[in-house]
Amino acid sequence: MHATSIPWNDPSGDRLRDWLQIDRETFYDESRIAIVPMGFCYPGRGKGGDLPPRPECAQTWHERLLALLPNLQLTLLVGQYAQRHYLPHWHGSITENVRHYRDALPAGYFPLPHPSPRNTLWLRQRPWFEAEVVPELRLRVKKILKV
Repeated sequence: MHATSIPWNDPSGDRLRDWLQIDRETFYDESRIAIVPMGFCYPGRGKGGDLPPRPECAQTWHERLLALLPNLQLTLLVGQYAQRHYLPHWHGSITENVRHYRDALPAGYFPLPHPSPRNTLWLRQRPWFEAEVVPELRLRVKKILKV
């Protein structure tokens, strides 16, 4: 992603698009999908991967940006930072947020783990995600995008 300046232009994006069951063209169609990061600059690298997004980014920009997107029908909360910021109640872990994704649906949110290849073990240890959560996600996306 950093080399191309295109968000989700990497194996994580490939996995995310697979979960959504949409192609690259649809994913990057700005008239249908908005991609809003938690941070607007690369925070740098830490011991275990990228550093957390800078908190002032979301605090400063999200409300303003989302006001310009009045027709949002579903917001994917990808990873812990998005979930901690947007979920009205934090279930204590990514696993619990994703397991209880239905709790967030009335507010228009759908919590997901980060699709990074680094999370392959997480996915392997939780087969219920692919069996139960991904089909529901695909159904909702298909209905919204009419694909």
